[in-house]
Amino acid sequence: MNWHSVRVNPSGRDAALAALFEAGAQGVHEDGAALVTHFPPEADVDRVIDVVLEADPGAEVLVGQAPDTDWSEAWKGLLSLQTVGALTITPPWLADGLDPASTIVIDPAMAFGTGDHATTRGVTRLMQRIPIRDRRVADIGAGSAVLSIAAAKLGARTVSAVELDPDAIGNARENVERNQVSDRVHVIEGDATVLLPLLAPVDVVLANIQSSVHVLLLPTMAAALAPDGRAILSGILSDERASLISQLDRDGWSIRDEDAEDIWWSATISRR
Repeated sequence: MNWHSVRVNPSGRDAALAALFEAGAQGVHEDGAALVTHFPPEADVDRVIDVVLEADPGAEVLVGQAPDTDWSEAWKGLLSLQTVGALTITPPWLADGLDPASTIVIDPAMAFGTGDHATTRGVTRLMQRIPIRDRRVADIGAGSAVLSIAAAKLGARTVSAVELDPDAIGNARENVERNQVSDRVHVIEGDATVLLPLLAPVDVVLANIQSSVHVLLLPTMAAALAPDGRAILSGILSDERASLISQLDRDGWSIRDEDAEDIWWSATISRR
């Protein structure tokens, strides 16, 4: 019997991603803005659809058939080693022989964040174009903690990896330990709107989250940043760029740098 192929075009990426794992997905591949995964023949795909739509009512869920394959292992072939400036991001099975000082090893599990996604690479590129050595960093919506680990590898003094999803916390902590940066990276479970003011002042805020959440968090970021601080925003679709730039201008932000890859836009911003 054939496996079920499930493709989700989400309106809320994080909610849909969490729902797929809740429904039993062993791995999720991001194809542009879409989330793609596979379920065994005996899986109740109607339940999968219900779980996704309950979490993200605006999502489109497409179900097809795929060859009878052990997708719990085969999906690993979709991930690759990524070189982003001075850093390399890789899954554990491709890490042999790489320099630990410049390598970020991420075991993808129930958390967003591998080097295979353009938003991760966008933030990582922008991070290397601002002063970050000896700086205090807050990574909100940290997911797998890939960006927090990147900041530590680039010399950040302290990094607070803030993540609301309890299912992602264990994976984030394991990745921090695996990369031997637990002396500088501290994983904190909770809401960024509550925690970011408690972490202030910070020199850099990293935020790879949905653009609608960026808008809600901009005042909190502004209050938490040191006077010469920077925030790096990602998770923004290219066609959302204009509206977000207008919002940033209204809220008193200036764009210092930009990055675009595929359908995604990232930006470094500061207070005027």
